[in-house]
Amino acid sequence: MVSATLPTKMGGLARMLVQEQLLSEVEAEAIQAQASLDNTSFVTKLVHSKKLAPMQIAQAAATAFGFPLLDLNAINADYLPKNTINLKLMHSSRVMALQVRGNTLFVALSDPTNLHVLDTVQFQAGLTLSPIVVEDDKLGKWIDRIIEANDTSMQSLDVGDEIDLDMLHGDEPSSESDAQTAEVDDAPIVKYLQKMLLDAINAGASDLHFEPYEKFYRIRFRVDGILKEIARPPLAIKDKLASRIKVISSLDIAEKRVPQDGRMKLVLSKTRSIDFRVSTLPTLQGEKIVMRILDPSSATLGIEALGYEPEQKAALLAAVQRPYGMVLVTGPTGSGKTVSLYTCLNILNEPGINISTAEDPAEINLPGVNQVNVNEKAGLTFAAALKSFLRQDPDVIMVGEIRDLETADISIKAAQTGHMVLSTLHTNDAPGTLTRLMNMGVAPFNIASSVILITAQRLARRLCKVCKHPVDIPHEALLRAGFQAEELDGSWSPYGPLAGGCDACNGNGYKGRVGIYQVMPISDEMSRIIMKNGSAHDIADQARREGVRDLRQSGLLKIKQGLTSLEEVEACTNE
Repeated sequence: MVSATLPTKMGGLARMLVQEQLLSEVEAEAIQAQASLDNTSFVTKLVHSKKLAPMQIAQAAATAFGFPLLDLNAINADYLPKNTINLKLMHSSRVMALQVRGNTLFVALSDPTNLHVLDTVQFQAGLTLSPIVVEDDKLGKWIDRIIEANDTSMQSLDVGDEIDLDMLHGDEPSSESDAQTAEVDDAPIVKYLQKMLLDAINAGASDLHFEPYEKFYRIRFRVDGILKEIARPPLAIKDKLASRIKVISSLDIAEKRVPQDGRMKLVLSKTRSIDFRVSTLPTLQGEKIVMRILDPSSATLGIEALGYEPEQKAALLAAVQRPYGMVLVTGPTGSGKTVSLYTCLNILNEPGINISTAEDPAEINLPGVNQVNVNEKAGLTFAAALKSFLRQDPDVIMVGEIRDLETADISIKAAQTGHMVLSTLHTNDAPGTLTRLMNMGVAPFNIASSVILITAQRLARRLCKVCKHPVDIPHEALLRAGFQAEELDGSWSPYGPLAGGCDACNGNGYKGRVGIYQVMPISDEMSRIIMKNGSAHDIADQARREGVRDLRQSGLLKIKQGLTSLEEVEACTNE
């Protein structure tokens, strides 16, 4: 057995890196020896060692061997030659076809020292090779993307990786024929869908989009609020994949002309399962399907994980633990209102408290909470559910959304008669919520006597903890953003995302999201302003005098804490 400590003859690239003082001789010999032992290339082992950035390695390799250097971010996938290099060979040799010109095949590689691989690719392709050096990490991502988009990727899934997909309601639709049964139980389709669902959960996605177009079919995940293309499977599978999703979601697979809504459950283990809300939409090229991931664990994270500042958290907890009153959560769609409400419900969910919720639909199942799905077609509206709740001896009532005067009136009466009421509204900030209720037709006296706290919120992308770095932002720009001159004393530095990110954040520069909040308790002075039909500006001025941070100020505090970037705060708090 060869020892890794034996002297190793240094290859051309290793010698070049030592000469350029990018590596010490000891480091280069150790990495090359380890690469020989592991039967892998020097470049691959060097990238994994993280001694040098992939771009530094690529530049040195291009210089050492006289090959051109290319940034793979500049290429278009639609123009890459198809079926030129065998997929297995592409994966094992880390060589990707870029262009065929006459009898010459231009290939991207990160390790020009691997002559055996080049000979194998040239023999398999039957063309003269012209190597082009690229960054190893980007090359790996492109190869994975090409393999993912090829239908052979479905055949390569391990059968042993199957998971349970339990239907939420009853049996499969009775309109399903024997032919359709065979179609939706197609093993590669089943395994491919399972893989997509697991990938989405592992990536922390909130939604999956299955989108058919005339000439291609794509799958996108929404991660940290941003949609990203994940795969382009063969167009031919679109109908089979749609049918499979519809069957496990208890939808009618024979009906393709109207939208449908359903649910499904993915059982990961005996102790953990994930619900999905499924929506289908007929489009010109087939059915588009969006699956919303409803993870019950998000409701049990605890209020500390949501990003409230200490005084904001104290004010919110003091409000929801009062015996009666109304607490309102506001913000646009996708701002985390539901998670905030469920977190509050989870705090209140004790054996001695009766909690009822009316939702459209109930997104997360909370044991111990009586959850009702609104069904307007059947006459079960928010208002009807609320009236019924008041005959069910409730302590806490949660209304998914106050949309009309009737729902608002019943909610306020419930808050005035000894119940804690939690609900949401779609307004830009906390002061605007009060005028929105008045515009609905709610009497100012009722608002002042029932609403005890309003919180407005947004979600900003959180900077990756691994690769975030200090950035130099002109003082003028910070002042325009809202910072005070005395705050720019040099005791802190704003952070920004690393261009190209890192492995921890999948090259995004951001990982996860952080809440930005405006928590406004309704003081006696605010109540007087409401009683006098004061405007949102009057209430906002009073909140400012009482020390309530608005959304922008809360966002600026997150910048000072190094949690997010100035660009993110400006994007999500720009009213």
